[in-house]
Amino acid sequence: MTPEGLKRVAVFCIIKSGDQYLLLKRAKMPNQGKFVPVGGKIDPYESPIQAVIRETMEETGITISNPKFCGILTETSPVNYNWVSFIYCVEIPWQPAPYCDEGDLFWIHADELKDLDTPPTDWFIYQYVDEGKPFVFSAIYDANLVMTSMVDELSGDDLIGEIKLDK
Repeated sequence: MTPEGLKRVAVFCIIKSGDQYLLLKRAKMPNQGKFVPVGGKIDPYESPIQAVIRETMEETGITISNPKFCGILTETSPVNYNWVSFIYCVEIPWQPAPYCDEGDLFWIHADELKDLDTPPTDWFIYQYVDEGKPFVFSAIYDANLVMTSMVDELSGDDLIGEIKLDK
């Protein structure tokens, strides 16, 4: 069990095929019912790139090589939701969405992302990845896990005014 408030370290892999994203509709917390990239916690003695390759294989059955590092997302709250996530992306040939025991995988067209039920941080991540812009995002949540601030640490831009928090 993670000591209360301690940041957990995770990886996410944005899997693309052209203008489509392979996203997971999560069956469990956190983010139950929301669409997210595949990923998970980094194991002891594992590097982020090793973890993203392993997590992608475990959740999709897809073997990836040379995932591209895109950025970092830190999430901070006064409750037990505190993460540091390394975000990667990879382009693969299209294939039917595979089975996943973490929820259901779906191919989602890029045009549908903005209206999809995702964590509030993810729309910015997809935009930066599509533009090839590196990022270090810092998201702050209140005790109800409502995001109250999101800053791009590289530019200093406060992004919170540009998102819909009612997702």
